[in-house]
Amino acid sequence: MPGFIDAHGHLGGIGLQAVIANLLADPDGDVTDLASLKDKLRSWAAGPVGADSDWIIGFGYDDAMLAERRHPTRDDLDEVSTDRPVLAIHQSFHLGAVNSIGLKRLGYSAATPDPEGGVIRRRELAVPPSYGEPGGVLEEKAFTPASDLALAGLPERELLMLFATGAAKAASFGFTTVQEGGTTLANLKALRDTAAAVLLPVDVVAYVKADEATASTLDDPIGVSDEYVDGVRAAGVKLVLDGSPQGRTAWLTEPYLTPPPGQPEDYCGYPAVPDDAVVAKQIATAVERDWQVLAHVNGDAAIDQFLKAVEAAGPGRRPTVAIHAQTARKDQVDVFARLEILPSFFSMHTYYWGDWYRETVLGKKRAESISPARWALDKGLRYTSHHDAPVALPNSIAVLSSQVTRRTRSGHVLGPDQRVSALDAVRAITVNAAHQYGEQDRKGSIEVGKLADLVVLSANPLTVDPEQIRDIKVIETIKAGTTVHPPAPTDQASGTPSTAPTPQWGCSC
Repeated sequence: MPGFIDAHGHLGGIGLQAVIANLLADPDGDVTDLASLKDKLRSWAAGPVGADSDWIIGFGYDDAMLAERRHPTRDDLDEVSTDRPVLAIHQSFHLGAVNSIGLKRLGYSAATPDPEGGVIRRRELAVPPSYGEPGGVLEEKAFTPASDLALAGLPERELLMLFATGAAKAASFGFTTVQEGGTTLANLKALRDTAAAVLLPVDVVAYVKADEATASTLDDPIGVSDEYVDGVRAAGVKLVLDGSPQGRTAWLTEPYLTPPPGQPEDYCGYPAVPDDAVVAKQIATAVERDWQVLAHVNGDAAIDQFLKAVEAAGPGRRPTVAIHAQTARKDQVDVFARLEILPSFFSMHTYYWGDWYRETVLGKKRAESISPARWALDKGLRYTSHHDAPVALPNSIAVLSSQVTRRTRSGHVLGPDQRVSALDAVRAITVNAAHQYGEQDRKGSIEVGKLADLVVLSANPLTVDPEQIRDIKVIETIKAGTTVHPPAPTDQASGTPSTAPTPQWGCSC
């Protein structure tokens, strides 16, 4: 088949996922409760990477899958260590929990107010000047400083190889083009330096955080181009306008079915950028400078904010993309079509959190229409589907299966009317994704004159029983005519330049 194209993910995060403690639940890990979570963190701390790391770090726990059905607290993580800071990152990468020494490193105390666009969850609520003693769980912009600090403390040898590690992992799942979605200007330079020194097995399309890029006094601090240099090109900017539905921080127009602890019954989440004028200015600046715009919008209130800003900015030359669009309403899909906005759905939500959405987050009715691919097709939209790694493994086959079956962990078919054909599912990660990147003239289909980006599968997803798509294996990945998976021994990365800047990692998923 045509090589798979990653419509949205975080290349550095894929590499990160491979080097820190795996706190994922089945089928991607084996954490089932807080005890097993703590065991994973302790084991990693004593291992070859963890022993040299400033913080003890793990990624991927899901409170919906833990036996206790709650986040770890500072007290839980104090049982891992009282001498070193500990960070357990939620699978959404929008929340995390730290131990007591971690809170101290961050300067979070009862006297610390919540930052705009974030929440420091408290043991008990109080009134200023005391806001309540932090309980360890941090949301959104209260969580970001913890992830930045912790991940910057990883051994330098690991940080310098994260892009190469992530690229090899993505190639193993059949991807020939991947994304570094929402990076900093410093990390973009690190990516380019890595690619100049190490032959990456896949093409990488990068997007810089919109607030940083638009604040620059340079006309084009990103270096946007349609052409690849050493397998890397920068395409535009990424905005993050809200949080995570599964973490209950996404911004909705109607209340969550069950609010998080300490929140009122009418809690609807909150915006990441409360000022509409700021959002409008960032998008207008990007369009004016011919930068492609990607926007993380999970909740329908965030989508409303995004649509208003896009309409005000007017059309650009490059496709504008609504990333995730989990709770897009039917009327919003109509506006996507009118404004020629491409939705890129994180369709694996139907599997990973479909049951959680029905029971806790949205309720049965709203949960049925998450990732509304059928509505998009009915409007003639070339929607794409993505894995958003490291939130999930960059598993191309799971992306295909989730669109076609929409089965949850329990086996429930979530929103059968939103299912699509296997052919449409394949298009979402091949030719449609090429169109999203403006590369349909060279990628996305097997045609004379296009790149020989190919993937060999164990079975044809267009002809097997839909329920058997999930069992298909990636046999071989071919990039521009050269096999990159399985890798030949001589293709192993030899290192990155010692002058490469040390990146800071994080994603917004």
